Amino acid sequence: MRWTCFIIGILLAGCLKAQKTPSVRPERATAIVDTQVAAMSRQISPDSIRASIEKLVSFGTRHSLSDTASSAAGIGAARRWVVSKLRQFARQHHADMRVTLEPCPVAPGRRVPYPVTMKNVVAILRGADTTDSRIIVVSGHLDSRNTDVMDSVGLAPGANDDASGVAVVLELARVISAKRFPCTLIFMAVQGEEQGLLGAACMAEKLKESGANVIAMLNNDIVGNTLASETGDRNAGTVRLFSEMIPAAETDEQARARAMLRAENDSPSRQLARYVREAAQPYLKDFTVTLSARPDRFLRGGDHIPFSRQGFSAVRFTEFNENFNQQHQTIREENGIEYGDLLKFVDCAYAANVARVNLIAITSLAKAPAAPRDVKMKMNLDNLTHLQWSAPATGPSPKGYYVLMRETIQPFWEKKFFVSDTAVSLPYSKDNYFFAVQSVGAEGHVSLPVTPVPGGG
Repeated sequence: MRWTCFIIGILLAGCLKAQKTPSVRPERATAIVDTQVAAMSRQISPDSIRASIEKLVSFGTRHSLSDTASSAAGIGAARRWVVSKLRQFARQHHADMRVTLEPCPVAPGRRVPYPVTMKNVVAILRGADTTDSRIIVVSGHLDSRNTDVMDSVGLAPGANDDASGVAVVLELARVISAKRFPCTLIFMAVQGEEQGLLGAACMAEKLKESGANVIAMLNNDIVGNTLASETGDRNAGTVRLFSEMIPAAETDEQARARAMLRAENDSPSRQLARYVREAAQPYLKDFTVTLSARPDRFLRGGDHIPFSRQGFSAVRFTEFNENFNQQHQTIREENGIEYGDLLKFVDCAYAANVARVNLIAITSLAKAPAAPRDVKMKMNLDNLTHLQWSAPATGPSPKGYYVLMRETIQPFWEKKFFVSDTAVSLPYSKDNYFFAVQSVGAEGHVSLPVTPVPGGG
C-alpha cells in the first residue's frame, strides 16, 4: 500500500510539473508614443489640404471620361497636376520616390461606353532596408461625378468626393517623404472609382500579379464633411473605418480554420482596422476612430474592395456623417436647399485629423518589424493556450513578440504578454479568449497582429 501511494505521488507530481506554465505577466494592450511620429503628425496642415482641394476643384470636372488634353480642365489636367505635386515633394526632400502615371486600359462596360485608357497617379517611396519586402498603400480617387454618372462635361467639383481623399494622400506624401522607412510606401490617386472601382482594380491586379507583399491598403474616400443631411447631426471628432469580416479571397483551408476558431471578427483587414485605431489613440485625444463591422457602407463600395478581392488587407476611411445634398449632386438650388459638392462644405480641419490617423498608422507600421509567420494554436483539451510561430521572413529581426488577448465578447485587445521566444503556453483558456501574435521592434513598434490557426507540434 505504501509503495502504491509512493508511485501515485510520483505520477501526480509529474503531472503537475508537466502542466506548469511559464510565468508571463500580462499588461494592458496599449500603443507606444513615438516622438518622431508625433512631430510628423503635427506637420499635417489643414491649409495645405484646403489648397490641394481648391486646385482640384478648379479643373471643373474630373469625370473619368472628361478631357485629357487640356492643361486647365478635365481629368487629364488634374492627374498631371497631382504628378507635379508629388515630384515637387520628392525634389524638396531628396526622396527616393518615383512618380508615374500608370495606364489602365478599360473595355466598354456599364459605365464606360467606349474603350478608354485611364491612368492612376502612383508615387513609390522606396524603403531604406533592401531586405524588407513589405509595401503599404494609401489611396484616394481622383475622379468626380454629377447626379448623372455619365455626365462627363458638366461642372463636377467633387470637393469632398473625393478631392478630400486625394488631398489627404498628397499631404501624407508631403510630410512622410521627408523621412525614410525600412519598407516601401505607395501613394496613389486612382481614376475610375465612380465608373466601377476601375483604377483601383487595375492597380490591385498589377500588384498581385507582381507578387508584391502589400501588408496594408488604406483608402480615403469622402473624408471632409462633418454635417449629416436629413438629421442635421454634426460630428467633427470621429472617422469611420470600414473593414471586411469574412475575407473576400478566403481559401477553403482558411475558411475551415476560421470556422474552427470562430474567428469571424478577426480577418486580416479587421486586424488592420484595430491596429489603426489603437495606434492613433495615444496621439489624438479629441479625435477617434470608430470601427464599422462591414466592408463598406450599406450597399456601396470603394477602392479598398478590389484590394480585398486580391487577398490584401484593406480598409476604408469615411467621415462619420455624410451629406447627400452635396454628394453625387449636380450644382443647383431647389426649395431653398443648395446642392453640389463644393469646397465651402468641406471641413479641412476634420480632413487634417483623418490625415493624422493615416500618418500615425502608416509610420508606426513602417517602423515595426514584419509580422510573425505560421502562427498556430495547439488544440489540446485543457484549460491552457499553447501558441507557436516563426520569425518574420523579411526585414529586421524583432526583439520579441506580443501575444494579444481579449475576451470573446470584446471587440478590442485587452491584454498583451511579451515573449522573447517563438512559443508560449498561457494559463488562460482558449475557450474564453481570442488570441493573436505580433512582432515587436527594438523601439517598441509592433507589426499587424496575426490570428493563429489550429495546429502545432
